[in-house]
Amino acid sequence: MGGDVYFWAVVALLLIAAEVMAPGAFMLWLGFAAAAMFVLAWLMPGMPIVLQAVLFVVLGFASILAYRKWLQRQQEPESDQPALNRRAAQLIGRIVPLERPIERGIGRVQIADAYWEVSGPDLPLGASVKIVGADGMTLRVEAVD
Repeated sequence: MGGDVYFWAVVALLLIAAEVMAPGAFMLWLGFAAAAMFVLAWLMPGMPIVLQAVLFVVLGFASILAYRKWLQRQQEPESDQPALNRRAAQLIGRIVPLERPIERGIGRVQIADAYWEVSGPDLPLGASVKIVGADGMTLRVEAVD
């Protein structure tokens, strides 16, 4: 057996050991790629080192992509209330009067006991606006006809 076979065995063990010491599910998959390279180098002695390096990179990418695809399927399903912890998103669609006129694109509305900054077309005090979106804590509004 050539030294490259032992090299891949050592690399695989080191990467897997590093994963155990600093878990993050990244080095583990590179360790699996190195283990696969160990098997390939053992089955095909005399494989050029450049080909081994290219195969290791390809196997590393493939194993990480396979892990990510598997992980995405394991994630929790979409919530039936996607705006639950996004208060501004919960307000979209509401129609409210302006508490302060929109001048130069900025105004204010009061919803329950909270005041919200709004952005939209210039409108007078008391005009009804519909909340159509949110940029952080600023609500985007448009005039209600």
